[in-house]
Amino acid sequence: MNTKTVFQFISEPSDVNYGGNVHGGSVMKWIDQAGYACASSWSSSYCVTVYVGGIRFYSPIKIGHIVKVEAEVIYTGRTSMHIAINVFSRNIKRKEFEKKTHCIIVFVAVDDEGNSVEVPKFAPQTEQEKQMEKYAVKLMDLRKNIEEEMKPFFE
Repeated sequence: MNTKTVFQFISEPSDVNYGGNVHGGSVMKWIDQAGYACASSWSSSYCVTVYVGGIRFYSPIKIGHIVKVEAEVIYTGRTSMHIAINVFSRNIKRKEFEKKTHCIIVFVAVDDEGNSVEVPKFAPQTEQEKQMEKYAVKLMDLRKNIEEEMKPFFE
């Protein structure tokens, strides 16, 4: 089963922010789209985003650069999928991409009534996949602590 989805396209003038770079909101949209494509392909179901965490913008993406968004399943629960997203860009005149953004998105597969459904189990094969799965588990533990800290603010 294919765990990875890759999008490539050119950043457009409509993506520009006031500083002349790609708007962070555009990058977040691309992240969600690639993540959804990856999760729905893995699960063969409609999926909903339940968590986006640790989004880190390393450096700006310039208008007119080639953008590559990689989304990869790194962990599955019974109904959830943790997708690692990396965004890269490069000047059209260069061969190498530079990493620009990273985050983790958790999706849940749902049926037509919005009830969660089981997803295929991810079984890491390579050392890299095993490390990414450990990363996902560690982030789940951190999220539990964060949610506990935030509880008083949601009441």
